[in-house]
Amino acid sequence: MKKRTIRSFEDLECWKACREVKLFIQSLIKKFPEEERFALTDGMRRASYSITENIAEGYGRYHFQENIQFCRQSRGSLYEIKDQLISAYDSSYISNEELLEGKELITKAMALINGYINYLNKAKSRNQKPDENITAEEMEEYNI
Repeated sequence: MKKRTIRSFEDLECWKACREVKLFIQSLIKKFPEEERFALTDGMRRASYSITENIAEGYGRYHFQENIQFCRQSRGSLYEIKDQLISAYDSSYISNEELLEGKELITKAMALINGYINYLNKAKSRNQKPDENITAEEMEEYNI
C-alpha cells in the first residue's frame, strides 16, 4: 500500500478547495458598492478567511476531535458564504453566472471537508496517530 504524507494543512485537498472559494469571494467583493463596505462585503471577507483558517487551526491541534470541530466550523462558514452570495445576487451585485460559479466552488469544498471529517472519524476510531501516513487509497476514498 502506497503511503502519502500530509506534511501541512496546505497539502489537504479540502484546504485547497476552500482557498479557491476565498480567492473567488475576494475578487467578487472588490466590485461591491461602497455602502456595503461594512455590511455584506465585510461579512463575506471574514467568512471567506474563516474557511481556510479553521482547517489550518484544526490541523495544528493534533487531536482528532478538535480537528473535526474546526472542520465543522469551516463547513458552517461555507454555508454562510453561500447565503451571502444569494444576498449579493438578490441585490444585483453579482450575476447569475457568478452565483452559480460560487455555489459550485462551495459544493466542491463542502464535499472535500466532509470527506476529511469522515477520514478523521475513522482514524480516531482505530486509535491512529494524527500524524501517521495516509494511504493513497484513503486519500482517494475520502478525497483528502
